[in-house]
Amino acid sequence: MADAGTTTLTLEQKRAIWAWVFLAVPVIFYVIIRFYPTLNAFVISFTDWNLVGERTFIGIENYVRLAQDPVFWKVMVNTVLYGVIGLPVSIVFAFVVAYYLDQVRFMHGFLRALYFIPFLTTAAAMGWVWRWFYQPVPVGVFNLILVEFGFGQQPFLRSTTQALPAVLAPAVWAGLGFQIVIFLAGLRAIPSSYYEAAKIDGASAWRILTEITIPLLRPTIVFLVVISTIGFLRIFDQVFNITTQGEGGPLNATKPIVLYIYESAFDSFDMGYATAQTVILFLMLLFITLLQLWYLRQK
Repeated sequence: MADAGTTTLTLEQKRAIWAWVFLAVPVIFYVIIRFYPTLNAFVISFTDWNLVGERTFIGIENYVRLAQDPVFWKVMVNTVLYGVIGLPVSIVFAFVVAYYLDQVRFMHGFLRALYFIPFLTTAAAMGWVWRWFYQPVPVGVFNLILVEFGFGQQPFLRSTTQALPAVLAPAVWAGLGFQIVIFLAGLRAIPSSYYEAAKIDGASAWRILTEITIPLLRPTIVFLVVISTIGFLRIFDQVFNITTQGEGGPLNATKPIVLYIYESAFDSFDMGYATAQTVILFLMLLFITLLQLWYLRQK
């Protein structure tokens, strides 16, 4: 018989306690590894700090400096261009490949793995291979092909107008495999009964695509749009490994905000200024992500 002062827990209460015990590990992990550095970044952005010395509070001086920095605005434009160009190209291309690959039965697994290999390739190795592709004759593969067909050589990475698309191309190519696999999973999740009913009603292939396939792929599209947008706006590896000395040239033509943050922090050791840029990037990603989620769900 239980003592009068002893509290007996019900089965539901015991389950709740054990649930919180197991949840405490990931919660503590995210607080320490994720939330604390994020909050600390906001604090550092209001300081002058060279990584080893004492932090000096300077208020909003770093943000005023950002507003007056022409390089910052240039890299922000580049970052937006990476997202504006890369996102629709990659999503549309991945969907087209996945749509037709889903209809292939012979060597389907091999073709799917073939598209997924670039996603598994290290960015450094991929960047140097593509950098070799863009070189002038007789080294560069692309220029060799252009010359072979009677066209003139292109400057690619040495041009202020061609460099950004040249860097963006391998970034799109590298992420294509992941997007295709996700699209294939979404296509396989659509019940075949919808297609059978549409065929019985005599619906055309275009009508089936626009009124059945794409609407039912909306959750998949929302996921890929959000993930891909964050990826393109945080692009770094391709620019660092493809451009000369990783500077994002020529004349900052390919430099994204993440590379500028890296240079400010680890070349100039201006951690306060670098962190202020990080805060701007964080707020931009948060706003764009929430806006995309709201818009796509409304649609």
